[in-house]
Amino acid sequence: MSGQRILVIRLGSMGDVIHTLPAVASLKHSIPHSRLTWAIDSRWLPLLEANPFVDEAAVLPRKSVAAFWELGRRLRASHFDIAVDFQGLLKSALVASLARADRIFGFHRSQLRERLGVLFYSSQRQTVSSHVVDQNLELAASAGAASILKQFPLPQGTAEGELPGGEFVLASPLAGWPAKQWPLEYYQRLAALIRNEWGLPLVLNGPPAAAEQLRRVDGVEVHLSGVSGLIHATRRALAVIGVDSGPLHLAAALAKPGVAIFGPTDPVRNGPYGNTIQVLRDLAARTSYKRRQEIDPSMCAIEPEQVLESLRASLYPQTNSSA
Repeated sequence: MSGQRILVIRLGSMGDVIHTLPAVASLKHSIPHSRLTWAIDSRWLPLLEANPFVDEAAVLPRKSVAAFWELGRRLRASHFDIAVDFQGLLKSALVASLARADRIFGFHRSQLRERLGVLFYSSQRQTVSSHVVDQNLELAASAGAASILKQFPLPQGTAEGELPGGEFVLASPLAGWPAKQWPLEYYQRLAALIRNEWGLPLVLNGPPAAAEQLRRVDGVEVHLSGVSGLIHATRRALAVIGVDSGPLHLAAALAKPGVAIFGPTDPVRNGPYGNTIQVLRDLAARTSYKRRQEIDPSMCAIEPEQVLESLRASLYPQTNSSA
């Protein structure tokens, strides 16, 4: 196995790329003198900056069909021994197929969102773990990762936008679809509670396109940035408040304390990895991965006072346990 050329495919999104980092580290670490290429959407390329387990990034063109086929030509020229599709979509399986690797590993068809992808695999793995990070590690093991590294090698990030000079709590209110979001007006109440409790500002992070939306929230500070700026802000934050979205999984990977507010998605599978972030979920919440455009009622059921209490327990677990 020494000296193999490895292609891994996880095109996006932010949380999914972060959840794949330990599996990729395990593959590279386990196969001596291997060369590992990661196929990824250009938007998430900053997450791989200075990653010691990734030798090269193959950036997927977002719109050009001609550029997509040109990427396939360049991948074929690399003569990959194995390709591992961590995404499980038809598009990602097609990337693996275009590379013409000797073997293509993917999840079992019963676990794929787009089952046609299985047509391109030479080997399938039916995973048994609950969390997606551990599922990815299982798939990596089937492709030759004999030594498991539960590491998240993330870059330092770059300062972008305005941040408080001292300590602050960071929240990223937006998610891939609105059903997973916590009502924006709740952040105003939470900001007042945090300021009264610790004298700290609540900072809301988002992309520049969300500036108008975030600035409607009174009593908070707004931080606008790209991925690198978010990494920097998360590293600086005393704690985080998050929903099921990439910024929350970034914070968990960096072992930041905080609170995760969950509703229609399952925290057992998609929750913050590790034990630094407290999960809040209403008992009446029903698991659904349907991309609804309105906030799920179970998210509205979580009150700012509950979030403050969980944040207190996350920041001061010893004080809380002895109370």
